[in-house]
Amino acid sequence: MQPKLIKTEADHQAALARIEAIFDAAPGTPEGDEFELLTTLVELYEKEHFPVGLPDPIAAIRFRMEQGGLKQKDLVRYIGSESKVSEVLSGQRGLSLSMIRNLVGGLGIPAEVLLQEAGAKLDPNDPALQWNKFPLAEMVERGWFPGFHDRLPDAKSQAEDLLASFAGPLGRGALRPALNRQHVRSGSQMDPYALAAWRIRVATLALRQALPPYQPGTITPRFMRELVQLSYMDEGPRLAKEFLGKSGIRFAVERHLPHTFLDGAAMKLPDGSPVVGLTLRYDRLDNFWFTLCHELAHIALHLDKGEVDVFFDDVAQRDPDTREKEADGFASEALIPAKEWKEFRLSHTLDSASVRAFAARLRISSAIPAGRIRYEKGSYKLLQDLVGRGKVRKLLEPATV
Repeated sequence: MQPKLIKTEADHQAALARIEAIFDAAPGTPEGDEFELLTTLVELYEKEHFPVGLPDPIAAIRFRMEQGGLKQKDLVRYIGSESKVSEVLSGQRGLSLSMIRNLVGGLGIPAEVLLQEAGAKLDPNDPALQWNKFPLAEMVERGWFPGFHDRLPDAKSQAEDLLASFAGPLGRGALRPALNRQHVRSGSQMDPYALAAWRIRVATLALRQALPPYQPGTITPRFMRELVQLSYMDEGPRLAKEFLGKSGIRFAVERHLPHTFLDGAAMKLPDGSPVVGLTLRYDRLDNFWFTLCHELAHIALHLDKGEVDVFFDDVAQRDPDTREKEADGFASEALIPAKEWKEFRLSHTLDSASVRAFAARLRISSAIPAGRIRYEKGSYKLLQDLVGRGKVRKLLEPATV
Protein backbone atom coordinates (compact mmCIF):
# COMPACT_ATOMS: atom_id res chain seq x y z
CA MET A 1 0.00 0.00 0.00
CA GLN A 2 1.03 3.62 -0.49
CA PRO A 3 1.81 5.07 2.99
CA LYS A 4 -0.37 8.07 3.88
CA LEU A 5 -1.46 10.04 6.94
CA ILE A 6 -3.82 7.91 9.06
CA LYS A 7 -7.09 9.77 9.63
CA THR A 8 -9.71 7.07 10.25
CA GLU A 9 -10.00 3.75 12.03
CA ALA A 10 -10.22 2.07 8.62
CA ASP A 11 -6.87 3.63 7.69
CA HIS A 12 -5.51 2.47 11.05
CA GLN A 13 -6.58 -1.15 10.54
CA ALA A 14 -5.22 -1.20 6.98
CA ALA A 15 -1.86 0.11 8.17
CA LEU A 16 -1.70 -2.52 10.93
CA ALA A 17 -2.45 -5.27 8.40
CA ARG A 18 0.31 -4.03 6.08
CA ILE A 19 2.79 -3.78 8.98
CA GLU A 20 2.06 -7.42 9.84
CA ALA A 21 2.55 -8.46 6.21
CA ILE A 22 6.00 -6.82 5.91
CA PHE A 23 7.10 -7.37 9.50
CA ASP A 24 10.21 -9.34 8.44
CA ALA A 25 11.35 -6.81 5.82
CA ALA A 26 15.08 -6.09 5.95
CA PRO A 27 16.16 -2.57 6.93
CA GLY A 28 17.26 -0.43 3.99
CA THR A 29 14.99 -2.16 1.51
CA PRO A 30 11.89 -0.49 0.02
CA GLU A 31 9.65 -2.66 2.24
CA GLY A 32 11.86 -1.94 5.24
CA ASP A 33 11.48 1.82 4.65
CA GLU A 34 7.72 1.34 4.23
CA PHE A 35 7.60 -0.61 7.53
CA GLU A 36 9.44 2.18 9.37
CA LEU A 37 7.17 4.90 7.95
CA LEU A 38 3.96 2.98 8.67
CA THR A 39 4.92 2.27 12.30
CA THR A 40 5.63 5.98 12.81
CA LEU A 41 2.26 6.94 11.31
CA VAL A 42 0.47 4.36 13.49
CA GLU A 43 2.21 5.68 16.64
CA LEU A 44 1.11 9.23 15.86
CA TYR A 45 -2.49 8.13 15.30
CA GLU A 46 -2.63 5.98 18.45
CA LYS A 47 -1.02 8.68 20.58
CA GLU A 48 -3.80 11.07 19.59
CA HIS A 49 -6.73 8.64 19.70
CA PHE A 50 -5.66 6.12 22.37
CA PRO A 51 -3.65 8.07 24.94
CA VAL A 52 -2.19 6.13 27.83
CA GLY A 53 -4.19 6.81 30.98
CA LEU A 54 -2.68 8.41 34.07
CA PRO A 55 -1.77 6.14 37.00
CA ASP A 56 -4.27 5.88 39.85
CA PRO A 57 -3.48 8.54 42.51
CA ILE A 58 -3.62 6.10 45.43
CA ALA A 59 -1.45 3.60 43.56
CA ALA A 60 1.05 6.40 42.92
CA ILE A 61 1.13 7.30 46.63
CA ARG A 62 1.62 3.65 47.63
CA PHE A 63 4.40 3.30 45.04
CA ARG A 64 6.23 6.31 46.54
CA MET A 65 5.74 4.84 50.01
CA GLU A 66 7.28 1.56 48.90
CA GLN A 67 10.17 3.33 47.17
CA GLY A 68 10.95 5.42 50.25
CA GLY A 69 10.17 2.79 52.87
CA LEU A 70 7.45 5.00 54.32
CA LYS A 71 4.72 3.99 56.78
CA GLN A 72 1.23 5.48 56.97
CA LYS A 73 2.32 7.64 59.90
CA ASP A 74 4.95 9.23 57.66
CA LEU A 75 2.15 10.67 55.49
CA VAL A 76 0.56 12.62 58.36
CA ARG A 77 2.69 15.67 57.54
CA TYR A 78 1.23 15.70 54.03
CA ILE A 79 -2.38 14.58 54.62
CA GLY A 80 -3.22 15.80 58.11
CA SER A 81 -3.80 13.00 60.61
CA GLU A 82 -3.45 9.22 60.85
CA SER A 83 -7.20 8.78 60.41
CA LYS A 84 -7.19 10.94 57.27
CA VAL A 85 -4.21 9.01 55.89
CA SER A 86 -6.08 5.76 56.45
CA GLU A 87 -9.24 7.11 54.81
CA VAL A 88 -7.32 8.42 51.78
CA LEU A 89 -5.40 5.18 51.21
CA SER A 90 -8.59 3.12 51.55
CA GLY A 91 -10.47 5.36 49.11
CA GLN A 92 -12.93 6.63 51.74
CA ARG A 93 -11.70 10.23 51.49
CA GLY A 94 -10.74 12.17 48.37
CA LEU A 95 -7.56 14.18 48.09
CA SER A 96 -8.00 17.86 48.85
CA LEU A 97 -6.04 20.51 46.97
CA SER A 98 -3.93 21.21 50.05
CA MET A 99 -3.11 17.48 50.35
CA ILE A 100 -2.21 17.35 46.67
CA ARG A 101 0.03 20.37 47.01
CA ASN A 102 1.80 18.76 49.99
CA LEU A 103 2.23 15.42 48.23
CA VAL A 104 3.59 17.05 45.09
CA GLY A 105 6.16 19.00 47.11
CA GLY A 106 6.93 16.31 49.67
CA LEU A 107 6.88 13.07 47.69
CA GLY A 108 7.46 14.38 44.20
CA ILE A 109 4.32 12.81 42.74
CA PRO A 110 3.37 14.69 39.54
CA ALA A 111 0.40 17.02 39.98
CA GLU A 112 -1.25 15.65 36.84
CA VAL A 113 -1.40 12.17 38.45
CA LEU A 114 -3.00 13.38 41.68
CA LEU A 115 -5.36 15.74 39.81
CA GLN A 116 -6.05 13.11 37.12
CA GLU A 117 -5.66 15.73 34.41
CA ALA A 118 -2.95 15.39 31.77
CA GLY A 119 -0.50 18.27 31.85
CA ALA A 120 -2.05 19.83 34.97
CA LYS A 121 0.21 21.89 37.23
CA LEU A 122 -0.25 23.69 40.53
CA ASP A 123 0.04 27.46 40.37
CA PRO A 124 2.52 28.64 43.04
CA ASN A 125 0.83 32.05 42.92
CA ASP A 126 -2.68 30.66 43.33
CA PRO A 127 -4.67 33.23 45.39
CA ALA A 128 -6.38 30.41 47.26
CA LEU A 129 -3.05 29.82 49.00
CA GLN A 130 -3.65 33.11 50.83
CA TRP A 131 -6.74 31.64 52.51
CA ASN A 132 -5.71 33.06 55.88
CA LYS A 133 -6.30 36.55 54.48
CA PHE A 134 -9.92 35.83 53.57
CA PRO A 135 -12.62 36.47 56.23
CA LEU A 136 -13.09 32.72 56.61
CA ALA A 137 -14.90 32.86 59.98
CA GLU A 138 -17.50 35.29 58.66
CA MET A 139 -17.92 33.28 55.46
CA VAL A 140 -18.53 30.09 57.45
CA GLU A 141 -20.99 31.86 59.75
CA ARG A 142 -22.97 33.17 56.77
CA GLY A 143 -23.13 29.73 55.17
CA TRP A 144 -21.23 30.70 52.04
CA PHE A 145 -19.76 27.19 51.64
CA PRO A 146 -22.66 24.94 50.58
CA GLY A 147 -22.57 21.51 52.19
CA PHE A 148 -20.01 22.53 54.81
CA HIS A 149 -21.41 22.35 58.34
CA ASP A 150 -18.26 21.82 60.42
CA ARG A 151 -16.39 24.15 62.74
CA LEU A 152 -13.95 26.89 61.84
CA PRO A 153 -10.82 24.74 62.53
CA ASP A 154 -12.12 22.23 59.99
CA ALA A 155 -12.74 25.05 57.53
CA LYS A 156 -9.16 26.22 57.95
CA SER A 157 -7.83 22.74 57.23
CA GLN A 158 -9.94 22.59 54.05
CA ALA A 159 -9.67 26.27 53.18
CA GLU A 160 -8.07 25.88 49.76
CA ASP A 161 -10.77 23.47 48.60
CA LEU A 162 -13.58 25.52 50.13
CA LEU A 163 -12.38 28.71 48.47
CA ALA A 164 -11.93 27.01 45.10
CA SER A 165 -15.49 25.66 45.34
CA PHE A 166 -16.74 29.06 46.49
CA ALA A 167 -15.30 30.75 43.39
CA GLY A 168 -17.13 28.08 41.36
CA PRO A 169 -18.10 29.10 37.85
CA LEU A 170 -16.19 32.36 38.16
CA GLY A 171 -12.92 30.43 38.25
CA ARG A 172 -10.14 30.40 40.86
CA GLY A 173 -8.79 33.62 39.37
CA ALA A 174 -11.78 35.39 40.91
CA LEU A 175 -10.11 34.90 44.29
CA ARG A 176 -7.38 37.35 43.34
CA PRO A 177 -8.02 40.40 45.53
CA ALA A 178 -6.69 43.01 43.12
CA LEU A 179 -8.19 43.03 39.65
CA ASN A 180 -6.53 45.04 36.92
CA ARG A 181 -9.81 46.64 35.89
CA GLN A 182 -11.48 47.62 39.15
CA HIS A 183 -12.05 50.94 40.87
CA VAL A 184 -12.55 51.42 44.60
CA ARG A 185 -14.23 54.52 46.00
CA SER A 186 -13.71 54.74 49.73
CA GLY A 187 -12.50 57.06 52.43
CA SER A 188 -11.01 54.13 54.35
CA GLN A 189 -8.61 51.35 53.50
CA MET A 190 -10.79 48.52 52.23
CA ASP A 191 -9.69 44.92 52.86
CA PRO A 192 -9.04 43.57 49.34
CA TYR A 193 -9.64 39.94 50.36
CA ALA A 194 -12.97 40.79 51.98
CA LEU A 195 -13.92 42.73 48.84
CA ALA A 196 -13.02 39.74 46.67
CA ALA A 197 -15.13 37.42 48.84
CA TRP A 198 -18.11 39.78 48.79
CA ARG A 199 -17.86 40.22 45.02
CA ILE A 200 -17.83 36.45 44.44
CA ARG A 201 -20.82 36.01 46.76
CA VAL A 202 -22.85 38.67 44.91
CA ALA A 203 -21.91 37.22 41.52
CA THR A 204 -22.97 33.76 42.74
CA LEU A 205 -26.34 35.09 43.85
CA ALA A 206 -26.71 36.85 40.51
CA LEU A 207 -25.92 33.69 38.53
CA ARG A 208 -28.92 31.98 40.12
CA GLN A 209 -31.28 34.45 38.45
CA ALA A 210 -32.76 33.38 35.13
CA LEU A 211 -33.18 36.64 33.21
CA PRO A 212 -33.47 37.70 29.57
CA PRO A 213 -30.26 38.82 27.84
CA TYR A 214 -29.05 42.32 28.62
CA GLN A 215 -28.66 44.78 25.77
CA PRO A 216 -25.94 47.44 26.24
CA GLY A 217 -27.46 50.89 26.03
CA THR A 218 -30.59 49.86 27.93
CA ILE A 219 -29.93 52.27 30.79
CA THR A 220 -31.00 55.64 29.41
CA PRO A 221 -32.31 58.76 31.21
CA ARG A 222 -35.85 57.61 30.40
CA PHE A 223 -35.16 54.15 31.82
CA MET A 224 -33.79 55.72 34.99
CA ARG A 225 -36.77 58.04 35.32
CA GLU A 226 -39.18 55.11 35.12
CA LEU A 227 -37.14 53.26 37.73
CA VAL A 228 -37.00 56.20 40.15
CA GLN A 229 -40.76 56.71 40.01
CA LEU A 230 -41.12 53.24 41.53
CA SER A 231 -39.78 54.83 44.71
CA TYR A 232 -43.20 56.46 45.15
CA MET A 233 -44.66 53.02 45.91
CA ASP A 234 -44.51 51.43 49.36
CA GLU A 235 -42.68 48.40 47.94
CA GLY A 236 -40.47 50.47 45.67
CA PRO A 237 -37.17 48.62 46.33
CA ARG A 238 -38.76 45.25 45.59
CA LEU A 239 -40.41 46.61 42.44
CA ALA A 240 -37.04 48.05 41.37
CA LYS A 241 -35.47 44.58 41.51
CA GLU A 242 -38.23 43.20 39.29
CA PHE A 243 -37.98 46.19 36.93
CA LEU A 244 -34.25 45.67 36.45
CA GLY A 245 -34.66 41.94 35.95
CA LYS A 246 -37.06 42.50 33.05
CA SER A 247 -34.15 44.16 31.23
CA GLY A 248 -31.56 41.52 32.10
CA ILE A 249 -29.90 43.50 34.90
CA ARG A 250 -29.15 41.28 37.88
CA PHE A 251 -29.59 42.69 41.36
CA ALA A 252 -28.43 41.13 44.62
CA VAL A 253 -28.16 42.11 48.27
CA GLU A 254 -25.44 40.85 50.58
CA ARG A 255 -24.51 42.65 53.78
CA HIS A 256 -21.04 44.15 53.75
CA LEU A 257 -18.15 42.30 55.32
CA PRO A 258 -16.07 43.92 58.09
CA HIS A 259 -13.43 46.32 56.79
CA THR A 260 -15.08 46.84 53.41
CA PHE A 261 -17.01 50.06 54.18
CA LEU A 262 -19.10 49.21 51.16
CA ASP A 263 -22.49 50.51 50.02
CA GLY A 264 -22.70 48.96 46.58
CA ALA A 265 -20.94 47.75 43.48
CA ALA A 266 -21.44 47.43 39.74
CA MET A 267 -19.79 44.48 38.04
CA LYS A 268 -19.91 42.05 35.14
CA LEU A 269 -20.46 38.30 35.11
CA PRO A 270 -18.19 36.15 32.91
CA ASP A 271 -20.74 36.36 30.08
CA GLY A 272 -20.77 40.17 30.25
CA SER A 273 -24.13 40.49 32.03
CA PRO A 274 -24.24 43.45 34.44
CA VAL A 275 -24.86 43.07 38.16
CA VAL A 276 -25.74 45.63 40.81
CA GLY A 277 -24.87 44.53 44.32
CA LEU A 278 -25.93 46.43 47.45
CA THR A 279 -25.02 45.93 51.10
CA LEU A 280 -27.79 48.04 52.69
CA ARG A 281 -25.10 49.10 55.13
CA TYR A 282 -27.39 52.03 55.93
CA ASP A 283 -30.93 50.71 55.92
CA ARG A 284 -32.54 53.88 54.61
CA LEU A 285 -34.57 54.60 51.49
CA ASP A 286 -32.50 57.65 50.54
CA ASN A 287 -29.28 55.65 50.61
CA PHE A 288 -30.86 52.77 48.70
CA TRP A 289 -32.13 54.87 45.81
CA PHE A 290 -28.96 56.92 45.39
CA THR A 291 -26.65 53.89 45.58
CA LEU A 292 -28.80 51.94 43.14
CA CYS A 293 -28.82 54.80 40.64
CA HIS A 294 -25.10 55.38 41.08
CA GLU A 295 -24.28 51.74 40.26
CA LEU A 296 -26.62 51.76 37.28
CA ALA A 297 -24.84 54.89 36.08
CA HIS A 298 -21.55 52.99 36.18
CA ILE A 299 -23.08 50.27 34.02
CA ALA A 300 -24.41 52.76 31.47
CA LEU A 301 -21.39 55.05 31.36
CA HIS A 302 -18.48 52.70 31.96
CA LEU A 303 -19.17 48.96 32.07
CA ASP A 304 -21.14 49.00 28.82
CA LYS A 305 -18.12 50.63 27.18
CA GLY A 306 -15.68 48.09 28.59
CA GLU A 307 -13.70 50.65 30.59
CA VAL A 308 -13.77 48.86 33.95
CA ASP A 309 -15.05 45.46 35.13
CA VAL A 310 -16.10 46.34 38.68
CA PHE A 311 -16.72 49.46 40.77
CA PHE A 312 -16.79 49.27 44.59
CA ASP A 313 -18.46 52.29 46.19
CA ASP A 314 -18.68 53.98 49.54
CA VAL A 315 -21.08 56.53 48.09
CA ALA A 316 -20.76 59.07 50.91
CA GLN A 317 -17.13 59.66 49.98
CA ARG A 318 -16.19 62.34 47.48
CA ASP A 319 -13.90 60.90 44.84
CA PRO A 320 -11.92 63.04 42.37
CA ASP A 321 -12.02 60.25 39.80
CA THR A 322 -13.82 61.51 36.68
CA ARG A 323 -15.88 58.33 36.39
CA GLU A 324 -17.23 58.74 39.91
CA LYS A 325 -18.20 62.34 39.20
CA GLU A 326 -19.95 61.20 36.02
CA ALA A 327 -21.86 58.51 37.90
CA ASP A 328 -22.85 60.96 40.66
CA GLY A 329 -24.15 63.43 38.09
CA PHE A 330 -26.07 60.78 36.15
CA ALA A 331 -27.66 59.45 39.35
CA SER A 332 -28.53 62.90 40.71
CA GLU A 333 -30.22 63.95 37.47
CA ALA A 334 -32.21 60.70 37.38
CA LEU A 335 -33.39 61.11 40.97
CA ILE A 336 -34.25 64.82 40.75
CA PRO A 337 -33.70 66.80 37.53
CA ALA A 338 -31.37 69.76 38.11
CA LYS A 339 -33.96 72.32 37.00
CA GLU A 340 -36.56 71.00 39.46
CA TRP A 341 -34.02 70.90 42.28
CA LYS A 342 -32.87 74.45 41.72
CA GLU A 343 -36.41 75.82 41.68
CA PHE A 344 -37.32 73.92 44.84
CA ARG A 345 -34.25 75.12 46.78
CA LEU A 346 -34.90 78.74 45.78
CA SER A 347 -38.62 78.91 46.48
CA HIS A 348 -39.35 76.63 49.44
CA THR A 349 -38.40 76.23 53.05
CA LEU A 350 -36.68 72.90 53.65
CA ASP A 351 -39.14 71.56 56.22
CA SER A 352 -40.80 68.13 56.14
CA ALA A 353 -44.10 69.39 54.72
CA SER A 354 -42.40 71.19 51.81
CA VAL A 355 -40.22 68.18 51.03
CA ARG A 356 -43.21 65.84 51.02
CA ALA A 357 -45.14 68.15 48.69
CA PHE A 358 -42.18 68.43 46.31
CA ALA A 359 -41.70 64.65 46.25
CA ALA A 360 -45.41 64.07 45.63
CA ARG A 361 -45.36 66.46 42.67
CA LEU A 362 -42.47 64.53 41.11
CA ARG A 363 -44.06 61.19 42.09
CA ILE A 364 -40.97 60.02 43.98
CA SER A 365 -40.21 58.99 47.55
CA SER A 366 -39.80 61.92 49.93
CA ALA A 367 -36.65 60.14 51.16
CA ILE A 368 -34.88 61.15 47.95
CA PRO A 369 -35.02 64.95 48.35
CA ALA A 370 -34.64 64.61 52.12
CA GLY A 371 -31.44 62.61 51.68
CA ARG A 372 -30.05 65.10 49.20
CA ILE A 373 -30.68 68.01 51.55
CA ARG A 374 -28.95 66.18 54.40
CA TYR A 375 -25.95 65.39 52.18
CA GLU A 376 -25.59 68.90 50.76
CA LYS A 377 -25.85 70.53 54.17
CA GLY A 378 -23.61 67.92 55.80
CA SER A 379 -26.14 67.47 58.60
CA TYR A 380 -27.68 64.03 59.11
CA LYS A 381 -29.93 65.17 61.94
CA LEU A 382 -32.20 66.94 59.47
CA LEU A 383 -35.47 65.41 58.20
CA GLN A 384 -34.90 62.11 59.97
CA ASP A 385 -38.60 61.34 59.70
CA LEU A 386 -38.42 61.27 55.89
CA VAL A 387 -35.40 59.14 54.99
CA GLY A 388 -37.15 55.79 55.46
CA ARG A 389 -34.93 54.29 58.10
CA GLY A 390 -35.38 50.52 58.53
CA LYS A 391 -37.62 50.11 55.46
CA VAL A 392 -35.33 48.45 52.92
CA ARG A 393 -33.94 45.24 54.37
CA LYS A 394 -37.34 43.85 55.24
CA LEU A 395 -38.37 44.24 51.60
CA LEU A 396 -35.25 42.85 49.96
CA GLU A 397 -33.20 40.55 52.13
CA PRO A 398 -35.66 37.63 52.38
CA ALA A 399 -36.00 37.63 48.60
CA THR A 400 -32.33 37.86 47.71
CA VAL A 401 -30.33 35.98 50.36
